[in-house]
Amino acid sequence: MVWDTIHARDAGREVPVEEWGGIAYALAAADAALPDGWSIFPIIKVGSDLRERADTFLTALGRVDSLDGARTVPEPNNRVELFYHTAGRRCEKLTGGVPAWEVEEILPLARSCDALYVNFIAGWELDLTSALALRDVVEGPIYCDLHSLMLGVGPDGMRALRPLESWRSWLGAFDIVQMNEDELSTLADGREDPWMIASEVVGLRTGAMLVTLGERGAAWVATREFWEGAGRSGEDPASVAPIGGTLLSGKVEPDRVVRGADPTGCGDVWGATCFARLLAGSSLEASMAAANRAAARNAAYRGASGLNEYLSSPTGLVMGERAK
Repeated sequence: MVWDTIHARDAGREVPVEEWGGIAYALAAADAALPDGWSIFPIIKVGSDLRERADTFLTALGRVDSLDGARTVPEPNNRVELFYHTAGRRCEKLTGGVPAWEVEEILPLARSCDALYVNFIAGWELDLTSALALRDVVEGPIYCDLHSLMLGVGPDGMRALRPLESWRSWLGAFDIVQMNEDELSTLADGREDPWMIASEVVGLRTGAMLVTLGERGAAWVATREFWEGAGRSGEDPASVAPIGGTLLSGKVEPDRVVRGADPTGCGDVWGATCFARLLAGSSLEASMAAANRAAARNAAYRGASGLNEYLSSPTGLVMGERAK
């Protein structure tokens, strides 16, 4: 888990917001979006300095029925300062020392799960060996948001996008992978068409590659088998395009855009919501549409505490800042 300090750029928001960030957004979104019968089993490490606060957050999630996978470490908890320059552009500074999961630590925890959602928040939670080992022991689908896996950390703690070594193996460790446009371009490494990397990855273990496009929604490439198996019924819609006869692609536009909002956590909310709806049996496009709506709602909210209740409330309900 990571503790955020958000320095917003908009007038009237001069006081920084301090709140749980990263995986907390995803946990809140999953709590709101999962179908009946599912529970959430957090597999996370927390610094001893923030464990009490972490327990307060986790036990407020209705679907969390066990904290056996939440491990306390003596190192200081990870913290991130976010400085926004524009609505979609920011710089980040990471401090803290929470260590990675060793393969022998995480496999017994992950093996007990029917599905696994992986989100890189610090960027070093798992190494490639551990990710490949997870693939072999988890029987259900594994969804991964690459996120901070592609962020390097400088000596001063500032983070910046970097190329990902062995990226084909990394993406091949998961059934569904999520990234944003900048991450896609970085992986593509100068290719004229960044989307062509999908043909190098999708179709082996990976069934779908999802790319968030900010205010423009999200796009996808998937195998026909994955697309048809994800709650698909009826004829192929016109928005789905075949790629080379074996892959399909499409784009899901957002229903609405929240202007001048806080984008912190939107990618985390998007991914957890999309995976939750896929697990509920929704089609890929319907799951992505639900993710677009949840991310737009998150943009009108600050912080992750209480976010699960906010996302679960009727969409027409007007709500203010998070209650302290």
